[in-house]
Amino acid sequence: MKNNFKICSKTVMDTTDPNITFNKLGESNYYTNFIKNIKPIWKNDGSNFYKLEKIVSKIKKDMKNNDFDCIIGISGGVDSSYLTYFAKEILNLRPLIYHVDAGWNSQLAVSNIEKIIDKLNLDLHTDVIYWPEMRDLQLSFFKAQVPHLDTPQDHAFFSSMYNYASKYKIKYILNGGNYSTECIREPLEWHYHASDLKQIKDIHSKFGKTKLSKFPTADIFKYKIYYRFFKGIKVLQPLNYIEYKKKSATELLESKFDWKQYSHKHYESRFTKFYEGYWLLNKFGYDKRKAHYSSLILTDQMSRSDALKKIENAPYSEEIDDDFEYVANKLDISVNELKAIMNEQNKSFKDYKSNYVMINFFTKLLRLTGFEKRIIQ
Repeated sequence: MKNNFKICSKTVMDTTDPNITFNKLGESNYYTNFIKNIKPIWKNDGSNFYKLEKIVSKIKKDMKNNDFDCIIGISGGVDSSYLTYFAKEILNLRPLIYHVDAGWNSQLAVSNIEKIIDKLNLDLHTDVIYWPEMRDLQLSFFKAQVPHLDTPQDHAFFSSMYNYASKYKIKYILNGGNYSTECIREPLEWHYHASDLKQIKDIHSKFGKTKLSKFPTADIFKYKIYYRFFKGIKVLQPLNYIEYKKKSATELLESKFDWKQYSHKHYESRFTKFYEGYWLLNKFGYDKRKAHYSSLILTDQMSRSDALKKIENAPYSEEIDDDFEYVANKLDISVNELKAIMNEQNKSFKDYKSNYVMINFFTKLLRLTGFEKRIIQ
């Protein structure tokens, strides 16, 4: 890998993504895709706000006889926290705020969520995932030696909320997805589709011990096809219609809610912080900051030189021994067992049963029809 290592001349994406390609100028396909397919339609200046106003008017009309206009999933991170504020205070919507507690919330995340909910006087529904099943599934993914250890948590997040929205006939789901901070998606080798229920079941059948009877599930066909076309549920990303920048959003949250920053994106979860900041980088050599920073570079929120300096430093500044012990204890194994798992042979999503072929087909179809602009490879 080192002999063939190459980094994009415009971003910090590199050949740790085995499917990355470059042109003669050293520009990666991530960069050229942004220039060709995303930049022309992405207006980060507020000029598309009128389109959002029309959508909001329809939401209010459709949901006038419901207690809520929409549902918003909140993690306590920047994007979902800002979206919650924006939906209530700027769009004058009546959102139900939905939080999934998968057992790894940091105290800071809990505090940030409480501050926003209390200040905005919103209704919060929290789904606490049954821990014995959550623990068993996460430990199964550790034993499977795959990079995408966040899949059990991510799957619980979206399936729980989608299932709830369907059950209580809430037709609109608003999420914090946006091109401004996420125009580059993490490669599949780093973070495989959390919606692939076939793979989740296969890994659990090989390494799990506890039956998953309470764990929420919704495969990609259920939430992409059944919920959308048969139940009429629509997923919207309002932040793509407005002038949205990470720094100004963070400053607003701090000033209005006394919201506190995390050291990096997704670190509101103690598990994700350990997994992305230490495990993934040290076991597999995958650094998700490269995708996060590259998105900020392309949207003029970070210079490439600053990004290069940042990734020279390890993302995990804390003493790892304490967090190793914390994660091991939560998983009900010893620290030595967890370290032994880390030293075993790495595998990928390709080593287990999956719906990859079908998901890949639909992904290509979405890109061909223009519904998906980002590269998913």
